[in-house]
Amino acid sequence: MITPIRRLLVGRTFAAFASALVPTTLTLALLRAGSSGDLGLVLASELLPMLLLLPVAGVAADRFPARRVVLVADLVRAAAQLATGVLLLTGLDGRIPQLAVLAAVTGAAVAFGTPAVRTLVAAAVPEDGRLRVNTRLGVATGLANVAAPAAAGSLALTVGGGWASLLTAALFALSALTLGGLRTTPAPRTAPRAAFGAELRAGWAETRRHPWFRTNVLAHGVWHLAAGLLLTLGPAIAMESLGGEGSWVVIAQVGTVGMLAGVWTAGRLPLRRPLFGVAFGAAAQALPLTAFALRLPLPVTAAAFCCAMFGLGVLSPLWETEMQRRIPLETLGRVGSFDTLISFAARPLGLAVAAPLAAAVGSTAPLLVAAALSAGANLSVLLLPDVRRHPEPTRSSVLR
Repeated sequence: MITPIRRLLVGRTFAAFASALVPTTLTLALLRAGSSGDLGLVLASELLPMLLLLPVAGVAADRFPARRVVLVADLVRAAAQLATGVLLLTGLDGRIPQLAVLAAVTGAAVAFGTPAVRTLVAAAVPEDGRLRVNTRLGVATGLANVAAPAAAGSLALTVGGGWASLLTAALFALSALTLGGLRTTPAPRTAPRAAFGAELRAGWAETRRHPWFRTNVLAHGVWHLAAGLLLTLGPAIAMESLGGEGSWVVIAQVGTVGMLAGVWTAGRLPLRRPLFGVAFGAAAQALPLTAFALRLPLPVTAAAFCCAMFGLGVLSPLWETEMQRRIPLETLGRVGSFDTLISFAARPLGLAVAAPLAAAVGSTAPLLVAAALSAGANLSVLLLPDVRRHPEPTRSSVLR
């Protein structure tokens, strides 16, 4: 018999691969049959609902059973990808608005599913096993981010992007099927359900109650902003100064290895203060930012990028586990939605401002400033007393 935790891991692995298939499928399909403007419209149509609906989604994750919210989000994404596949197979002539609407539906489902997954893990897994589960989820996500784009590209180039979307729909349906098999017990409610606005305000009040969380979220926002700069300017610098297109491929592959190694290592580090690992892992981003800014040799730059991605691999499961440890389960969805909102908003901002900044002042200064801000913001959290302590468990919880 499959245990609930294993069922959860299998379902989230299906969802991770499906999520990673979507961007490459849309990019290749629209660049082949549409234009870069069409691609920008569709991608923006997906991003905006994510940003606008995340606070609402946080309330939903706390108000309704998390398993049910994730289940509905997966089914909605499956339906949207099925319709997208049909559109791609039958031709996109005059159908970009329909594709944009489907992207918006997908973005809304992502917004509702993201905070609910965090709550589901916290409710499903005993505290002493959460880091292990978050680590395995991190490994699955990392492997999906490597394998899925290649699979989407192969399908798009051989049989067409529509089939890649149909595969994505099937994977989301399989994820929903695993969640549908979970038999859950509702968590006891200690107070009557408040109005939506009141619950949203209560979530913000809970967020304000945790200085360690607010400071880390702002620091992670700086990290994502800097990542947008790095992912835009890094490839251009690699092509111009480090040996051409192949050099960026090498750097990206080395970074992927580093990230997977970091995720694998996170669950094995004997850390009494996990937020120290989060801070140092995020601060490591300063290394490749500096290496690219100074045009250091390819081996040095690749090693710096590997270190940064190793740090990202370490911090991700540690951060998820600390949030699930320190934030009460009944407010975890709302509090966590603010973390996701900052992350979703900051990286596109970095991507958007990178090219104009480089055109105005060159790429060296923005990258060096980003390196200093990323390291300074993330290391500054170590000054907080509640970062330096190892908290007591919030409470035991049951699967909802």
